[in-house]
Order: sequence, then C-alpha cells, then structure tokens
Amino acid sequence: MKNFHGRRNFIRQMSAFSAAPYVVSGVRFHSIKTPLIISTWDFGLAANQAAAKVLDLKGSALDAVETGVMVPEGDPLNNSVGYGGLPDRDGIVTLDACIMDHKGRAGSVCALENIVHPIGVARKVMENSPHVMLAGAGALQFAIQQGFSKENLLTEKSRLAWEEWKKTSQYSPVINIENHDTIGMIAMDHSQNIAGACTTSGLAYKMHGRVGDSPVIGSGLYVDNEIGAATGTGLGELVLRQCSTFLIVELMRMGRSPQSACEEAIKRIVAKNKNYKEIQVGFIAFNRKGNIGAYSIQPGFTYALYQSGKHTLNKSKSYLPA
Repeated sequence: MKNFHGRRNFIRQMSAFSAAPYVVSGVRFHSIKTPLIISTWDFGLAANQAAAKVLDLKGSALDAVETGVMVPEGDPLNNSVGYGGLPDRDGIVTLDACIMDHKGRAGSVCALENIVHPIGVARKVMENSPHVMLAGAGALQFAIQQGFSKENLLTEKSRLAWEEWKKTSQYSPVINIENHDTIGMIAMDHSQNIAGACTTSGLAYKMHGRVGDSPVIGSGLYVDNEIGAATGTGLGELVLRQCSTFLIVELMRMGRSPQSACEEAIKRIVAKNKNYKEIQVGFIAFNRKGNIGAYSIQPGFTYALYQSGKHTLNKSKSYLPA
C-alpha cells in the first residue's frame, strides 16, 4: 500500500510539472502547441504556407519568416510588396524591410532599389555587418557585395498605373485597397524561439526617399523571445510616432494579453489623430503562451494564422464598427 501511494503521488507531481511553465536560463517557457505563425492580410496565407513548410521540418523561426515573406515580395501581381510594387511619385520602386531573431539581433534596409528580396538583404545586414540599418545607395551597394542581383522592379502593370496617376497626381491611399503596403510575419518554432519579418514597397506615389515604419525596429516589428512579438501594417507615419510594436510587447511584459495590447496601441493612435476615421492601422501579436491578438482602426483588416497544424484567414476586431 505504501508503494501504491508513493507511485500515485509521483504521477500527480509529474502531471503538475508537465502543465506548468518551466525555466531555462532564466526564461519561463510554457508547454504550447508549436509551431505558430501569424501574418498580415490575405497574401499572408500563401506566405504562411511557405513558412510552415520550414517549421514542419523543424527549421528555425528565422528561416521561416524570411522564406514566408519572400512569397509576396516576389509576386509581380502584388502591388504593395517587392517586385511589382507601385512606385513613388517619380516612378521609382523603393523597398523597406527588417528582420529580427530570438537573440535580439536585427537587420534592416530602407529606400532600397533594384533588389527583389529586401528581406534577404536585411538578414545579411544583421548577420554580416556591424550595423542594424542600411539605406538607399549604401544598402544597394551592400546587397550587390553580398551576391544579390540588380533587377528592374517596375512591372508594366505598375508603370501604367503610375502613368494614370500622374494625370491628377492626387495622393489619397484607399483604406484596405492597397493592402497598406506591408506584410508583417511573426513565428515561433518547435524550439519555442521567436522571429519576425516585415517588408514593403511603401505607400504608392510617396515622395522619393520616404521611409515608413516597416524597416524600423520597434515600429513595424518587435521581437522579445521572453515575451512575444508584434508587427503592424497601415499608415506608417502614425506607427512610427508611437513605436507601436515595442509598446505592444512591453504591455504584454506587464501582463496584458496580446489582444488587449494591440487594442491599447490602436487606441493611443486614435487619441492623437482627429482624422482617424480616414486612416487604417492594424496590429497582430502573440505571446509565449501561444495566445494571439489582432486589432485595427478600420474594419476589413485580415490576418493569416497557422496554429495546431491548420491554416486560417481571419478578420480582426476593429475600433470602428463594421
């Protein structure tokens, strides 16, 4: 009888241990279903599918997010990311991108021309340079040194759209039509390491040299392996002014859920912009427990999710009613 009770207590203790968080090098980990991927907009679904193939083979979150966002980057039919992106008002396609890994390392490029996959260049900046961000001609020079090839990014479709725009030269981005220029993707791999990537061709017909939030660590993307990650999409100037993704991760650090943190970030933008009914910003996030959040100013913001082995496309909650 004594052995029976001892055995029962042992089983009870082991069951409690398996359900509780465990600690490795001071970091609290939870037993969650991995891998996990979340990305912005409808085109995030195809991007997630590519990223999931990496994670399902026990690849790293870093490799997954780079592979995933390269799908819309290389799609000539997508006019808001990479090749095929709509140009600035001078007819030049310029690209911004950043990447961040579970070690806190980051790489970024902005105002980059003639390179189809700026996310690959951003990773090289992170891994093969002492810097975090390279811009313009310097970013292009570095990309060529790293083995990337120059290509014309202005497709005939985008060129014709630009020629049509020049007839009026009116700058008025349409909410949820341009997909707001960005794919942001965050992922957690089988080792429960987190990484993120963000890449864009920026606002259509912007001033030459304009840079938004997408390549800026803490604005377009932020990753903290102890807490979680966040990324965003929308009018980048508003996100830049708030350092919104850093804010979301810090709110999660203080105990807020990913959903609550995304909502707080949007409410702060709304509070400081009287014309919020005319603009769109959306955020997605997850924490180490695998809980997710998504929130936007306007209805219509979609996000793609890969969790528990299933791909889904979802509509986020929004500040304004549908």
